[in-house]
Amino acid sequence: MTIDSSTRPTVRAYHDAKFRGDVPAAAAHIGEVFTFSSPFVTSDSPTGHLAGLEGLLGIVTRVDLISELYADTEATLIYDIHTDSPVGIQRTAEHFRLEGGCIVAITIIFDATPWHAIMAAAGPV
Repeated sequence: MTIDSSTRPTVRAYHDAKFRGDVPAAAAHIGEVFTFSSPFVTSDSPTGHLAGLEGLLGIVTRVDLISELYADTEATLIYDIHTDSPVGIQRTAEHFRLEGGCIVAITIIFDATPWHAIMAAAGPV
């Protein structure tokens, strides 16, 4: 299988920009048609899924990339998000679909159970 040479640079640029808190740089890698799904958020907006990023990054102390898997039109990153919250370390899998060198879909998978009490205490957004 040949791998589109833009898959890895696109996904890594998005990932790095997201965890720097650079929403415009992250959004620059997303296509006009886009879907996002996580345990807490679904969105079809290229920037809507990044709306709460500042709040998340406020408790993130570091991100350790565990694995990167790339194919022609998809990629999966597995990483640990270290937080200064009661959650501690959140192991996360993020799957990307790409078309024409742009990210068109992201699915984030993690165990949301430790976050329920924190979200309840924070109240409605």
